[in-house]
Amino acid sequence: MTDTDKKYIHQYDNWTDWQFDQTTLLPLVADVRLLQGKLLGKMHSLGFDLPLEAQLDAMVLEVIKTSEIEGEILNNDQVRSSVARHLGIEHLYQNLAPPTREIDAIVEMMLKASFHFNEPLTLDELFAWHRALFPTGYSGLYAIRAGQLRDDRDGAMQVVSGGYGKTKVHFEAPSADRLPFELTQFLNWYNIDQANLDLTIKAGIAHLWFVTLHPFDDGNGRITRAITERLLAKSDNSPQRFYSMSAQILNQRADYYHILESTQKGFTPLTDWLVWFLTTLSQALEQALVRSERIVAKAQFWYEHQNSQLNERQVLMLNKLWTDFYGKLTTKKWATITKTSPDTALRDINDLIDKGILKKSQASGRSQNYELVVPEN
Repeated sequence: MTDTDKKYIHQYDNWTDWQFDQTTLLPLVADVRLLQGKLLGKMHSLGFDLPLEAQLDAMVLEVIKTSEIEGEILNNDQVRSSVARHLGIEHLYQNLAPPTREIDAIVEMMLKASFHFNEPLTLDELFAWHRALFPTGYSGLYAIRAGQLRDDRDGAMQVVSGGYGKTKVHFEAPSADRLPFELTQFLNWYNIDQANLDLTIKAGIAHLWFVTLHPFDDGNGRITRAITERLLAKSDNSPQRFYSMSAQILNQRADYYHILESTQKGFTPLTDWLVWFLTTLSQALEQALVRSERIVAKAQFWYEHQNSQLNERQVLMLNKLWTDFYGKLTTKKWATITKTSPDTALRDINDLIDKGILKKSQASGRSQNYELVVPEN
């Protein structure tokens, strides 16, 4: 194959001799390192319970968003329940729905990915992660080779978009017969410490490299992001995850797919991809710092109301308002979530207003909305 016939990066000789402009990247790495230090320093200053809660929130976000990128919507309460159990704080979330076996397996995979950041990454571990994603051996209605490399028996592995008859091929992965060699190359590189390569840059390279290989029938994106999380945990020198890269990627999903596609086509330096990756990582860290302020405010809130007499419904809803409640709080939403009548919901809400915990929103429309009375710092 001549160079003019080559369309994708992996078709070029020595395609993994990665080239990029260090001068362009170094200021971005410095920004990331500053934010990492700021976030970890803040977490370590909060005592024992609050960092655990921050880790819980970040891991719930990561598990939900890495699946949502692929179009799969997971139940928030079930994911939170599973993460809480794995972190040993399930007693704080007893009212949540129990997780499914599939959700438990995904959570365990993500936690193991970061907890064992100092251990070598092996092909057997990647197979185990893949089986965790597809415990039944099916992706939707389709049987897949769970825990095995794809074999291309149904044609080349392609990333496509568009409806039937109007498909557009964005990328075609290396053929299945190349995968054993290519994965050996990847794992050897991953498991060697390179003193002159910052781990945040290495995480960006690993992300692009593995998603380019696309070695499985399905689940390649989620496993790519699990590998990324593992290297970011190593860059933090901590198994505790306080920020979510997947949540930030989801916020910029169109840009993510565009920069991936443009980098995977042809044979160009990785500078643009790594600039995007490091910038997105900085944004994820900044969002984590904002969330940490809310965790502190939540702790202060419960400290101030520790002697308030509250029923289980009120505790459930107040915790939701502090964590994963979307939209405006109304009597109807309260009744739906707590599975009670509108009259009981209204009594619960009015009781919290009398206690100074909730207040009526000023911007209410047709129906009355309510919001938390947030303690001042």
